[in-house]
Parts: sequence; C-alpha cells; structure tokens
Amino acid sequence: MAKKFTFSAGIHPPHGKKQTEAEPLIGFPTPQKVSIPMAMHIGAPAKAIVKKGDIVVAGQCIGEPSGFVSVPVFASISGEVTAITEVFHPMGQMVPAVEISSNGSEETVTLEPILNWREQSPSDLINRIRDCGVVGRGGASFPTHVKLSPPQDKKIDTLIINGAECEPYLTADHRVMLERTLEFVTGSLITQHILGVEKTYIAIEKNKPDAIAAVKKMLESIGDKKISVIALETKYPQGGEKQLIQAITKRQVPSGKLPMDAGCVVTNVGTAHSIYKAVAHGVPLYRRVVTVTGKSVHKPGNYIIPVGTSIREILEYAETDLSTIKKVLMGGPMMGLALASLDVPIVKSTSGLLVLETTTPAEQEYNCINCGACVQACAIHLIPSHFSKLVKRQKYEECEQKNILDCIECGSCSYVCPSKINLVHYIKLGKNRIAAAKRAQSLRKDGQ
Repeated sequence: MAKKFTFSAGIHPPHGKKQTEAEPLIGFPTPQKVSIPMAMHIGAPAKAIVKKGDIVVAGQCIGEPSGFVSVPVFASISGEVTAITEVFHPMGQMVPAVEISSNGSEETVTLEPILNWREQSPSDLINRIRDCGVVGRGGASFPTHVKLSPPQDKKIDTLIINGAECEPYLTADHRVMLERTLEFVTGSLITQHILGVEKTYIAIEKNKPDAIAAVKKMLESIGDKKISVIALETKYPQGGEKQLIQAITKRQVPSGKLPMDAGCVVTNVGTAHSIYKAVAHGVPLYRRVVTVTGKSVHKPGNYIIPVGTSIREILEYAETDLSTIKKVLMGGPMMGLALASLDVPIVKSTSGLLVLETTTPAEQEYNCINCGACVQACAIHLIPSHFSKLVKRQKYEECEQKNILDCIECGSCSYVCPSKINLVHYIKLGKNRIAAAKRAQSLRKDGQ
C-alpha cells in the first residue's frame, strides 16, 4: 500500500479552483498610480527615503528597513512621487505609504545578478534576499532573510517548499509551478544551499497532478538527490506549516514553538520563485501573482500585478460587474480578509481576490451541543468549543493556559459546527485580549 502523506483531522471544503486553474500567468498593465504601503510584512515597517517630486524607476528602493525583522520596499512602476501619505491597509489600519504616478516609462532597475550562487556563502545570499525585500508570499509575510537565519543552536535538516495551496479558489502557486518550474525549483535549491539541509521536499496536493508531473520532470533533469516531490492527500488546511511537517516528517512542532524547533524550515512556492529572481537576476519583490476570481468576474485569471495597485482597478480590468458585488475577500474563503473598501492597494501577501455576489446572513447561533465536530476537525488538536465558552466568560488566562495561541485560525471549526457558532471569531477575540493584556503589562513595567 502506497504511503499517504497527510495530517490527522482537517476538512474537505469545495475546491472552487476550476475558474482559474487553467488560466496562464498574464502581466497586468502598468497602472496610472500606485500607493505602496511601507508596512507590508511582519515586523518593523520600512521608512520612506524619497520625497514628493522625486522621479523613481521600477525596482528602485523607496523605503529602507528599520530593524532586523524588516525589509526594504521598492517602486513597482516608474514615475513621479506625488505624495508621501497614509493609506488604508487591507488589514484595516492606516499606514505610511508612497504614492507614485506613472510617467509611461517601462524602465526598471535591478541589482547585479549572482550567477555563481553555489559558490557564494549563505550569509551573502541571505543579504541579497534581504536587500531585494523578499518576504513570505504564502500569507504571513514574514521576512525571508530572518526565516533563513535560524539560531546556531537550532539544527535544521529539512526544507519543505509549500506547494499545497489548499485554500479554495486560489491558483497562483499552481500556475507558478507549471509555468515557472525551473525558476522556483532553482529558488528551492538556493534555499537548500543557504540552510545546508540534508533533504528538501516540494509538497504538492494530489489535486494538482499536472504540477506534480512538471516538477518531477524538472527534478529528474536536474538530478539533485537531496530534493524530491511529495504528493500530499488533498485536505484543508494541508498547507499549514505544522501540518506539512507532520505529514512529511511525522514530527510535531512543540506548543508555542516554531518549525525550526522540529528541525524544519517551510517556505512557499512563490517565495522560492522570488528568491530565484532576487539572486539570479537581482530583481526585487515589487510584483506578485494574484488570483482574481468569482462568478461576476468575466475575465478571471492569475495576474502578475505591481504592488500598490488599487483593488478597484484590478477588478475593473478583470471585467467585474461591480454592481453585483456583496463582498470581496483578499485571499480565499477560509482565511481571507473581507475588505472594507475597494480603494485599497494590494500588498506583497495578496495571493487572491475573491468576489462574492451573495453573502450568507449571520445565522442564529445555538448553544453548543458538545458533539465534538470541531475537535475532530481541528488540525492543531485543540478544543475550539471550550475556547468559545471561556471567551464569552472573559477567562482569557485560562484560554492561554489551554494553548489558544497555538490556533492557526484556519476556520475549520466554524465550518463544521452544527450550532452555527463562529468559533474562530471567539478564538481571534481571545487571542487579541491576551495580546492586549501583555502589552498593558509591559507598559506598566516600563513605567516603573
């Protein structure tokens, strides 16, 4: 019997990928204006180093990092800086931004390519990745140079390239694996070289057989014995770091710890592609692939879009009937964020735009019947129903003691709950209250 690579628990929501999975990558036309946030990743935001009236070129640095967990930000089009302002970030807050108006030029600027990357030290390659502003393109936007710099006491022996793309409707990574196969595989090899790992796995769900075949063929031609393809069982949230590590290595990431504590580093297909471009071509991360989909989108696809482009402009280009829109999600239906406005820019972590023509009204929430469905679905093996009860009673310390912070907020518990309890909402609320209490405690200590 063939070995099955998967994790325990999880759910099987409809895929919803048919509309765009066969749509090739296509360049988005240069927008007339972009608003590029200085805050697009976990950590300290960048600081703008340009001023109003400056002429910039696509690929030029316009924001410098302000700490180790920070990366530079680059102009995504060529033109004139028309404002140093604030914009409404898709995450819901106002953030500093640089506004650029196109001057019609297609000029770009890059760093010097590193062609002999196999002969370079890991530190030099990590510096290049940092200098090109590469962050995780799978959603969390963690600065990649930080992830590739584990402490010396952490022995990393396994690299996992996440090509699961388990979130319904999203197909950006799928198309990259099919159309940029050599590039993202080379990016994986560069990452493997940096970490000095013994084994690298490219993990792809079985619902993408064409991608599995394409990557296997490419690896056969390369002949690197340290890298191989793993065909994962199709399940949500298979693409979670802890779930991938369990499925492939059978290791468990300890509660409150990171993948490196299990000897692993997990990075996304799109991130590996950005690493390749940064190293081999000196191209910073200022464009990304975005899946644009939904029934009212008449030109759905996987578009390569400059960071800072307005979501409204993207939907209009995709011939979306804006009059029918009820909700737009940045991301997929399980973990995507509902946008408060279409007049916000895409950022480095924008993997998709899902347009919904109908919304599910808030359903009557009934009392928990202790059926255990949420427990069976939880990929982290928590008890979501218990957290909702504790949060309602404002027992946040007990929530933390019972490991609420380990929740990855995948939404599986809410999806299966027969009592229509929005369990992930209560969990997010509990985590926010715990974080607020810790901030308040820290401020009290600083004031002493």
